[in-house]
Amino acid sequence: MGWIYLLLGGLFEIGWPVGMKMAQLTGHRFLYLSVAVISMALSGYLLYMAQQTIPIGTAYVVWTGIGAIGTLLIGIFFFGDSAGVWRILSAFLIIAGIIGLKLAS
Repeated sequence: MGWIYLLLGGLFEIGWPVGMKMAQLTGHRFLYLSVAVISMALSGYLLYMAQQTIPIGTAYVVWTGIGAIGTLLIGIFFFGDSAGVWRILSAFLIIAGIIGLKLAS
């Protein structure tokens, strides 16, 4: 169950930077800032739940990795961020590290 909490927490970790970006781009600042704050709270709580069965170091790296890679992909696909070779290669290195930690735990 810890890995499910961690995966969900990582997905909510994507929600808060996207909410902040949307608050800057639209006239619905309060709505998107509320989404960001709720996402932060849910993400943190789910990380807390995951750490009951997953070592803290592994849980934190996986949680932030999901958030980082997910946010990177949303930036590329929806906000026109650069998809340069070095950015993609670096993202794959993060993914490789996450997989390695999962296999080692």
